[in-house]
Amino acid sequence: MAKTKTERIVSIEEQIAKLEAQKKLLIQKQNAEERKARTKRLIERGAILESLIDGAESLTNEQVKALLEKTVATDYGKRILASIAPQDSEAHAEELTPEGQTQAPADTNGEGNSTREAG
Repeated sequence: MAKTKTERIVSIEEQIAKLEAQKKLLIQKQNAEERKARTKRLIERGAILESLIDGAESLTNEQVKALLEKTVATDYGKRILASIAPQDSEAHAEELTPEGQTQAPADTNGEGNSTREAG
């Protein structure tokens, strides 16, 4: 039996409503996954920070922020960040010393003939 145009319109509107509800649920799930991933990342990075800084648990959030701001604001800190940036894969071939000099990477061919120079 053929549907009237009005019945077809109602049917399509019902389909649209169902699809919009599905879209809303998918967006909610995606947002929840993103929040969970962000929370995990923040916890992991906080743990890394506390493991590397003696007495970090006794510092205030403002003190930790000041430490990080001052550290990454130095020329040395900026060079380190630039050397580990994902878009700069060639920068991993050299290591920076605190004085800003570069060192050749250690020999990784298993022969133990490292040609690394002291900085």
